[in-house]
Amino acid sequence: MVITLGTVTIKVDEELKKKMKMVRINWSEYIREAIRRRIELEERKRAAEKLLEDLRKGKHVVPKGFINKTIREMREAR
Repeated sequence: MVITLGTVTIKVDEELKKKMKMVRINWSEYIREAIRRRIELEERKRAAEKLLEDLRKGKHVVPKGFINKTIREMREAR
């Protein structure tokens, strides 16, 4: 699989840049991972908000007997 990379540029002040040089880590990978985590968080947040909105509108209904069946299965699995 070929992954094409794009470029994102950030600006930091000189003092921060000097401090970054003293810390021996791959800053590009660190920033990529931070961006991935934040995007994942925002996607989960958006999905939760949509689910809550749909629940308020009554779009999602728990089937009759589902809760009792689930509790029974959990008890039996112990």
